[in-house]
Amino acid sequence: MKKFFKLEEHGTNVKTEIVAGITTFMAMAYILMVNAGMFANPFGDGTNVLGVSYGAIYVATAISAVIGTLLIGLLSNLPLAQASGMGLNAFFVYSVVVGMGFSYANALVMVLVDGLVFVLLTVTGLRKTIFAAIPKAVKTAIAAGIGLFIAFIGLQNSGIVIKSDATLVDLHSFNIFFNDAVTWETIMPLLVTILAVIAIAIMSKKKVKGAILWGILGATAVYYALGFTIPGFYEGFASKFNLDVLAPFKDFGTMAVGKVFTEGFNFTSFIEANGVTSFVITFITTMLAFCMVDMFDTLGTLYGACACGNMLTEEGDVPNMDKAMLSDAIATCTGAICGTSTVTTFVESSAGVAEGGRTGLTSIATAAMFLIAMFFAPVAELIPSCATAAALIYVGVLMIGGVIGIDWKDPAVAVPAFLTMAMMPFTYNISYGIAFGLISYILIMLFTGRAKEIKVGTWIIGVLFAVMFFVSR
Repeated sequence: MKKFFKLEEHGTNVKTEIVAGITTFMAMAYILMVNAGMFANPFGDGTNVLGVSYGAIYVATAISAVIGTLLIGLLSNLPLAQASGMGLNAFFVYSVVVGMGFSYANALVMVLVDGLVFVLLTVTGLRKTIFAAIPKAVKTAIAAGIGLFIAFIGLQNSGIVIKSDATLVDLHSFNIFFNDAVTWETIMPLLVTILAVIAIAIMSKKKVKGAILWGILGATAVYYALGFTIPGFYEGFASKFNLDVLAPFKDFGTMAVGKVFTEGFNFTSFIEANGVTSFVITFITTMLAFCMVDMFDTLGTLYGACACGNMLTEEGDVPNMDKAMLSDAIATCTGAICGTSTVTTFVESSAGVAEGGRTGLTSIATAAMFLIAMFFAPVAELIPSCATAAALIYVGVLMIGGVIGIDWKDPAVAVPAFLTMAMMPFTYNISYGIAFGLISYILIMLFTGRAKEIKVGTWIIGVLFAVMFFVSR
């Protein structure tokens, strides 16, 4: 392992890599439950619109995560992990299937084509060229923007930040004494998250190895210990353990895997309801949306995670980017065949990077955890969101440091950089942040007489982003 992954060259060791891999898994294990629930019960009322079970998608998500994470670890030797992307899965379910009227299998065809297109772009070297066209101001802001984004995810997952009709988001009330709606049961997880973040910071300050992992494990232990103070907390706890580990695999075999080939290319129902012209336009624009979001989510995450761990090359590029992109493309094709939405590199990989992961051995450890979780779904569910949320929040703290490299006195740099950072959490999408940063850069340079400094690739990407916004939303 030392020779294959070049551990000494990267200043790491087996123990650090494995701890980092487990940390990454814990930070992103939620995707197994979230993705399965979204596909099987999109409206939360038991209505199965897509016709697939929770177990089938759980297995599909796990298998695609294992394959994608193994690929990126073995081919690119980077400490990153892949799984069905958040945002892309919602687009798949709510926009393509529920909104547009395509079938579950039809939507899988779009994901498959998305993956094949990216394989082509990677083999020809065009994906790397595309990333090279992103201005330095936007590149610098990507890591900080992703940091804000995943910290926001952590604050939401913990319940500290909640929805508000008046202001869209709000702080969860801690007023246990004078607000009847607030109880110890509702604020206990919030307090666990806050204490876990502080504990991770203290351990990191004291140079404790595995601080984030210990923070997650400690928060989990505290959460269940405090559960004894809440009446009924453990009611039905035993029912979460389903001993029939083969049932999800049976559903996977009959409901999900291979549906893209056996049923996906039959668009008859959509054409009969909407016409051929509408089908062609809708298919093309939907493909554009899938491709653009997937491409820039991956590019942004690769750059952001590597910047977080000081792993960028002297030229400021992601090491082995082509191999990492090829892994992502193959994983997306695999996901479509398994029956799940676009597979992409997860921003939560930054948790493992922050924990010291520097090579593909971290990815192997993460993949192994996904493989185990595939057979023991309740094990992953036992880690409360208040514990993993603390890791996400702390990683956000680590990634925001990139803002010191931005020239805030130059509007041509400051505005694109700010929009890149701000739009990621505000729109809940990494690629939208890059889009706003890129388009604003082009417009500022154009109207300040510096059009010649804009690369041809930058123009092309900016126009594609603009088209995507106008035709796909």
